[in-house]
Amino acid sequence: MRLFLNCAELGSFRRAAKELGIDSATMVRRISRLEDLMGQRLFLRATGGLKLTEEGRRILEDVRAMEQASLNISRQSQMASQGVRGLVRVAITEGLGTYWVLPRLLEFQKANRFLTFELQATMQHVDVGRLDADISIQFTRPSRPDLKAVQLGYLHVYPFVSEGYRRMHGMPKSVNDLKLHRVIQQISPLLEEGAYERGLGVDSLEGIVGVRTNASSAVLYAVERDAGIGFLPSYALALGARVVPVDIGVRHCLDIWMTYHPDIRKSKRHVVVIDWLRRIFDPKRFPCFHESFVHPRELLQSMSESAAINYGGSFLAAHPYSTFSPVPSSIPEDA
Repeated sequence: MRLFLNCAELGSFRRAAKELGIDSATMVRRISRLEDLMGQRLFLRATGGLKLTEEGRRILEDVRAMEQASLNISRQSQMASQGVRGLVRVAITEGLGTYWVLPRLLEFQKANRFLTFELQATMQHVDVGRLDADISIQFTRPSRPDLKAVQLGYLHVYPFVSEGYRRMHGMPKSVNDLKLHRVIQQISPLLEEGAYERGLGVDSLEGIVGVRTNASSAVLYAVERDAGIGFLPSYALALGARVVPVDIGVRHCLDIWMTYHPDIRKSKRHVVVIDWLRRIFDPKRFPCFHESFVHPRELLQSMSESAAINYGGSFLAAHPYSTFSPVPSSIPEDA
């Protein structure tokens, strides 16, 4: 029945088999065996994919209910009260997970040493309804009505370059100047297609993009090492990145949504993590997550608390605009 549900939802033996990690021939044999056991045809095989027969449509909702009941039983078995101990799985976009959550998580874990916090930094869609994770933090609100969705704040994205790039190539004065520069583009299933073209006001990125990557950390690395103009969170300066804001009237805002199943509120360890996540994304405490945009330079003063966290690595190298120096300024740049 689980295989039947995947085939019905994806409309393809091949795609369903790939998602479940089995080969297509095995999927076809098992569905054929199910049809034999039930004595009725469930799918029409067509060149364009699978189509449910009338019999298949009749059982589809019952099979979905079976899956939901199975997931509920599994979820309840994990909710037994153990105090603040056990495993909590949090899936979050890579940049927020690596540069915002992880540094704060280290202190949180010291205060909750019997808790195992599994941080899944990913730019793929994660379905908490199907137990891919306990809590998910993504840029889109889930459509499923059975899930709890809480808006944590807003992520403002702004263009930056390195000081080295500015010295070598100068700074664009307007969006029209971008054709004379190189842009670092991030691609991801969670990022809306065509967002760069619309944000930059161009029909095509051909001849503009120098580096294309699916990793937020790679964008930062490329920007800091003079590869071009990259879009980073507005708090990049406040955390010590060696970058310079590019003020050409371009910025983008993404909603930050936390999603989980309401049942996990019965678990103390999950409640502790949910409440902690809400605190570290509180726009009153961290204005970078406020709905209103705050310029990266203004965030330097208002987020001095964030700057005090030791992130380590090149992301912390001293910056000419920064009021704090996370590493001694006497250390050579290539040390």
